Amino acid sequence: MPDLDPNSDIPAVPAPPASRRFSTRDLLICVGLAMLLLVLFEGHSIRHAGQELKSGWQRTLVLAVGRPAGWASDELYLNDLKGKLTAWLRPGGGLGSSGPGGFNASAGAAAGATAAITPDAFDPAALGQKPRAPAPLKTMLVTGDSMSQPLDATLARGLAQNGSGVKTIRDAHLGTGISKTDLVDWGRLSVAQVKQDHPNAVVMFIGANEGFPMPVAGGKPVNCCSPAWAAEYARRVRAMMNTYRQAGVARVYWLTLPGPRESARQPINRAVNAAIAVAAAPYRAQVRVLDMAAIFTPGGKYRDAMAVGGGAPQIVREPDGIHLNQAGADLAATAVQAALRADYGTQAGS
Repeated sequence: MPDLDPNSDIPAVPAPPASRRFSTRDLLICVGLAMLLLVLFEGHSIRHAGQELKSGWQRTLVLAVGRPAGWASDELYLNDLKGKLTAWLRPGGGLGSSGPGGFNASAGAAAGATAAITPDAFDPAALGQKPRAPAPLKTMLVTGDSMSQPLDATLARGLAQNGSGVKTIRDAHLGTGISKTDLVDWGRLSVAQVKQDHPNAVVMFIGANEGFPMPVAGGKPVNCCSPAWAAEYARRVRAMMNTYRQAGVARVYWLTLPGPRESARQPINRAVNAAIAVAAAPYRAQVRVLDMAAIFTPGGKYRDAMAVGGGAPQIVREPDGIHLNQAGADLAATAVQAALRADYGTQAGS
């Protein structure tokens, strides 16, 4: 029992244990280290957020931090490490990269393996043959990242106005990318979309958030935008195309990326577009690659405005130099609608 004060029945209060007292300097050091780790681990996100801001002092300030932080994250593989450490926290209805169907579950192809060539690799029309008719067009899924907006609304409005009775599902996932799985793994998401909605046609427009390191065979990440990175990106895109085409009964309309204004993003766009072309090769009979670069940035030259329908030039890009505005989305929708009519005829409207 504790000692009692001889003049009281109340136990004496023991002296506090000796311990180090933290100073204000210690607190500032801890806060500084936490901020440094946050900047390094989120370097990619800061850089991409800055690249998507409108021109101005805010964009300059964010990129001043994001570019060196993103470079450090790339070199130290911190983004990949962050994904592994926080996998259990990922949102998106359990659609992170862990689990069946995820991209990282089967990274890389077997060395030296030769893929089988099937009739699906040939568009029958290119061979002078009559194409196999797809299933009737009842449901169309328009999906992707922020690039798919406002294209999704434009396509939905067009189908609603022509009285075709086609149901349009708009399922944009902002801030996501095929080369990043911290928010959503598109390998798993595409499977979930098909399982839930069974779309007869899928319109995909994605690419505003690409350029992240991706693991290949052996687990070592490869950085953008090497042939190894493009090969892994193509593998992921091909897996999604195969899911969306649903054994050949559905049609897929995959839009390439129009060239960006910022030169630092151009290598990413080139790698993504090259990967899309390679990915579609086994499925030419069902997958249509729609070239947005040829429409908006022919010859790789960026332009904010272009002549539309023989009229006066119109602004077709958002101020960020990445996305399409409403006028641009209308042009992209025209290309999609033409491809839909080629496959579905009057079901896709006149």
